Parts: sequence; C-alpha cells; structure tokens
Amino acid sequence: MDALEAIATRRSLRQLDPRPVPAALLARALELACLAPAPHHTKPWRYVIVGPQRREALAARMGEAWRADLERDGHPAALIERLLRKSRRQIAGAPALVLSCLTHEGLRDWPDERRARHEWAMAQQSAGAGMQNLMLAAHALGLASYWISAPLFAPEAVREALSLPAEYVAQAFVVLGYPAPGATPKPRAAPDVPALIVER
Repeated sequence: MDALEAIATRRSLRQLDPRPVPAALLARALELACLAPAPHHTKPWRYVIVGPQRREALAARMGEAWRADLERDGHPAALIERLLRKSRRQIAGAPALVLSCLTHEGLRDWPDERRARHEWAMAQQSAGAGMQNLMLAAHALGLASYWISAPLFAPEAVREALSLPAEYVAQAFVVLGYPAPGATPKPRAAPDVPALIVER
C-alpha cells in the first residue's frame, strides 16, 4: 500500500476483533509515528502503551473527572451513566491502547504568555501529525484504529492513574486492533476542500 492509497482509504473503525495486536506490528507503527515533523527538530511526544491490567483504574479515574464535568453541565444521570459505560468499554476493551503525550523537552521558554501559548500549540500540532502517522501506519499494516480525545480533558487523572512522569501531558488515545469480521467503515463523501487562493 503506497502513501496515497493509505491516506485515501484509512478510516476510523470501532468494531475491532478482540485478539491482541502483535508487539512487532505495534512497535513498527510507533516507529513511523516518530517520523512526524516537530518544532525546532525536537521530539516532544511520548507514547505510552497501556497494558490491560491498568485500564480499569484508568477508565475509573477518567470517569470521575468526566462525571464531575457532566454533572456541572446539568446532564441527566441516565445520560452520564451511559456515556461513562461506553468510555469504560472503549478503554478496557481495546485490543491495543496507545496514549499520546507531550512534554516541554526542546521547546523554547518564551518570557511572554502569547509566544509560550503558540510554542505549545506547535507541539500539539506535531502530536496530531504523529497520531496521524500512527493510524496510517496501522492501516498499511492491516490494522484498524480510532482516536479518542478524552485524555486532553483529564490530563491529571490520566497521569495519576498510570503513574506517569510529571512532565507527561496527556493528549489522546489511539485504539488499534484487527477489524472485526464483516466490519466496514461508513462511506465517506468526497472531501470539500476549503482552500482560499490568494494570488495578489
């Protein structure tokens, strides 16, 4: 599969076969994730492979944080429970679960808030490129994947549940696995490219 085919055919798929992902395939996909561009030729991303034995505690700790947000927003208790059950199922049942984190390593320490904010934004853009690389690589290797942004909303809960170093700032999960038998992604419409052409 070449790069153009991988980009055109990769789709998020949540119906995954429960069989484990071979360590060699996961390692290869992570190697390719680390080829993403980064600010100042740094490597601010860190990837954490979350083993099955840590996932229940992780889901529970994240669930506490999310429940507090949902209750503050005034959502009905039944909806909150349904959302938390789904989140726990996705985390605990993932064939492979990779957490993308960022650190400040190599980033510039600007004296003002504006440039410091933009420096961190550059690192987050790089993290997104790394996760895209990871998902494209997984697709080319015969795996399916999908992205969960929930860690971005509860980085302290994730750090505590996984006993991560203090400098790790959680960004997102990528769930990977073999497609379940018969599972196919929904059709996707042709992209509507929002490009503004400026010639003068």
